[in-house]
Amino acid sequence: MPMEIMKLNHNQVLSILPDRNPDAHKGSFGKILLLCGSRGYTGAAYLAAMGALRSGAGLTFLGVPESIYAIEAVKLNEPVVFPLPDEAGRLSEAAIPEILERLSKMDAVLIGPGLGQSEGTYEVVRAVLENASCPAVLDADGINVIAAHRDILRGRTRPTILTPHDGEFTRLGGMIGEDRTAAASEMARDLGCIMLLKGHRTVITDGETAYINHTGNPGMAVGGSGDVLAGIIVSLLGQGIDPMRAAACAAWLHGAAGDLCADEIGQYGMIPGDMVAALPRLLK
Repeated sequence: MPMEIMKLNHNQVLSILPDRNPDAHKGSFGKILLLCGSRGYTGAAYLAAMGALRSGAGLTFLGVPESIYAIEAVKLNEPVVFPLPDEAGRLSEAAIPEILERLSKMDAVLIGPGLGQSEGTYEVVRAVLENASCPAVLDADGINVIAAHRDILRGRTRPTILTPHDGEFTRLGGMIGEDRTAAASEMARDLGCIMLLKGHRTVITDGETAYINHTGNPGMAVGGSGDVLAGIIVSLLGQGIDPMRAAACAAWLHGAAGDLCADEIGQYGMIPGDMVAALPRLLK
């Protein structure tokens, strides 16, 4: 049976987003945990957090290695930024107890942007995936450190969204040919995950159905762009949107924000912070 291939437009995205009840409070729009950043990669944590906030997250908690905490705390006013034990600038295994305590209260979790690769980051990622009772987004180094331990993904009972680019997809064991949708779908079925395979015409699939994203432009091919996308995904998950739709809407919004920036300032000079600033105009 052929796979159903879908695409979204702006009106459809807006119809999927939850209504803002006049009686709502900050806890009504999701409590999300982001585990991001390492020494030398402070921007990843910042961009993921701002992507989450600018796409409607109610309460955003950002855990970062203690050695970069002061930097993030100065840069970020809106999320709750807190330090975690680290080793050589990356999260260490000693961070796991506090992470799990906070995780138990969350509606969604993102782990990976700017995290770096070490034994400690692997143990943190493993602990999150094995213990999170909420949906999880695994991005960047979160994918890289778990690539040789895919059974952890297969063992998840709650939704998991993976956001690889082509290199990370290959490290997971995938093979990219002419049919990117088929490759992503096969991997999604194998791992029991939702796969968001980034690139021109990003593919979002659970192995049974697929969305092909038609927004975005080459100006978005800049470091940090994927961190913004990861933040949008976890934000929409935390707001209670179905994981497949959350991933597809996030890809659409991310690309459309990039298109707004390209129209207004051109592709050459746009940066991920411009995309973050453009997001609210797509959500009104």
